[in-house]
Amino acid sequence: MKTDGQRIADFLAMLAAESGSSANTLSAYGSDLRQASELLGSALVQAGPTELQKLSAEWEHLARSSVARKAATLRRFFGFLQDEGVREDDPSHSLPRVGGGRRLPRTLDHEAVAALFAAIPATDLRLMALVELLYGSGLRATELVSLDVRAIAPDRPFTILKGKGGRERMVPVSDRARRAVAAWLAVRPQVPRWLFPSGKTHISRIRLFQMIKALAANAGIPPERVSPHVLRHAFATHLLEGGADLRALQTMLGHADIATTEIYTHVDTARLVELVNTRHPLVDRAR
Repeated sequence: MKTDGQRIADFLAMLAAESGSSANTLSAYGSDLRQASELLGSALVQAGPTELQKLSAEWEHLARSSVARKAATLRRFFGFLQDEGVREDDPSHSLPRVGGGRRLPRTLDHEAVAALFAAIPATDLRLMALVELLYGSGLRATELVSLDVRAIAPDRPFTILKGKGGRERMVPVSDRARRAVAAWLAVRPQVPRWLFPSGKTHISRIRLFQMIKALAANAGIPPERVSPHVLRHAFATHLLEGGADLRALQTMLGHADIATTEIYTHVDTARLVELVNTRHPLVDRAR
């Protein structure tokens, strides 16, 4: 079993690949996590609500901005542990919440997504399959890289995934994604188990982040704007814009609480204003 220090190092490596964070930012995150680990006797990875409440008490003398930063760092760390399958639960609800509401995730418009697809080389069948599944099915990065080779069938428009907390869900797989996976399977190395193999296991989350950011650069999009999670969010946002039901999105995304879906699948303000001005029953139709 990995130590706190090793898990923190893994988290910082993922963070560097995902968001291109500066050395100073990564140093601050690392410092916050190591201090929390020290306060909990090197048992941060296994910490529960009681232990996190102990941390909150230790932070009482700090400025609100410092508490907000430390809590945000720990929330992201525990989310990472859950994504990696290290923990089934996320105890970060016990951390203090300081300041305003939750920040809306970044997304991409339709033109940017089209530019990404256009930048994929015709010969890179693996990358095409990866991007089709990210944007076409809204998979999490960990779910995608760890897909079984039998997970996507050409005659089955869905797959069953086990996501956070061990919860199973049915995820739709578009015709385009199934064709892309079939093309990749035709040239994929003949090794067992993983759909996207690498060495003795599957490609890593970090490698996936690197591939997506390189693709963004080739498409003329700032790499910091694009990640696997941004493509998952674009999947949800564009479905919602197209009229998808929020409950259906909750199921497809694997959210235990629909409140998460409501935040995660925001619709841009301009479209909301347009809907009110054109669809509200009190609109002056003649005007």
